[in-house]
Amino acid sequence: MSTSKTITFTLFIAALLSSCDAATNATSQPLFPAILIFGDSTVDTGNNNYHSQTIFKAKHLPYGIDLPNHKASGRFTNGKIFSDIIATKLNIKQFVPPFLQPNLSDQEIVTGVCFASAGAGYDDHTSLSTQAIRVLDQQKMFKNYIARLKSIVGDKKAMEIIKNALVVISAGPNDFILNYYDIPSRRLEFPHISGYQDFVLQRLDNFVRELYSLGCRKIMVGGLPPMGCLPIQMTAKFRNALRFCLEQENRDSVLYNQKLQNLLPQIEASLTGSKILYSNVYDPMMDMMQNPSKYGIDDTISFLFGKVSYEINIDQ
Repeated sequence: MSTSKTITFTLFIAALLSSCDAATNATSQPLFPAILIFGDSTVDTGNNNYHSQTIFKAKHLPYGIDLPNHKASGRFTNGKIFSDIIATKLNIKQFVPPFLQPNLSDQEIVTGVCFASAGAGYDDHTSLSTQAIRVLDQQKMFKNYIARLKSIVGDKKAMEIIKNALVVISAGPNDFILNYYDIPSRRLEFPHISGYQDFVLQRLDNFVRELYSLGCRKIMVGGLPPMGCLPIQMTAKFRNALRFCLEQENRDSVLYNQKLQNLLPQIEASLTGSKILYSNVYDPMMDMMQNPSKYGIDDTISFLFGKVSYEINIDQ
């Protein structure tokens, strides 16, 4: 992807915020009418709490401890999750509700919801392990959302909202953890990691095209974080408290992200009127770990990825 199209997470947010500030100053309207979220725990605002089959739920402290009511909300964080932060910065809403939340108001529907599910991935095998809501089923939820949106504002207005909404997609880590690194169920089919990366990217490609066919035009796709620095991965490899990032898995993440950056402009070029951006989460996270003092961080691993005891949360 060219430099002009390679927008890092930080720069992307800064650019959107700057544009949003200019827009709201001029028109008192947000830059995007709605926000629509798909993916895994990095963006799930609580759908798993209403999905009885999944084993991953954020229903207990310390999740939600920094929210106004100090209660777990289904978000896999102590406060707001990325979905909420970007919606707030873009002046859309303070919190993005999960689509499965009962009794959603018409206003919540009109300004956007979250379809993501913790434990999900692009590979259907991933949800077989976690019982998360498959990306394919998130797409089905989106179709139900469209039907309700049309019932509220009418067909024409509904499709206008979807066309101009910001669509955020964040998934991928679970695919590699649950199908390749820790549970090698895909290794016989894909002996080399590059082959499995291509498989996952093809599924991502298909998903983006399906969203386009349903009316989405402005899409941001997240890359992989430093997989070798995830506590669950370091814990799986090291038996003592002194854990280190796994360099090979980090190199795999870099390769995947390079492929994704090359793929997205190809998808964009084939879908008339689309704008598809890459969100680089790898470099900011690595910078935080390598230069923690810049961010006022002491324990970088716990700050970015959580304590060991909270790496996996299985609902019992």
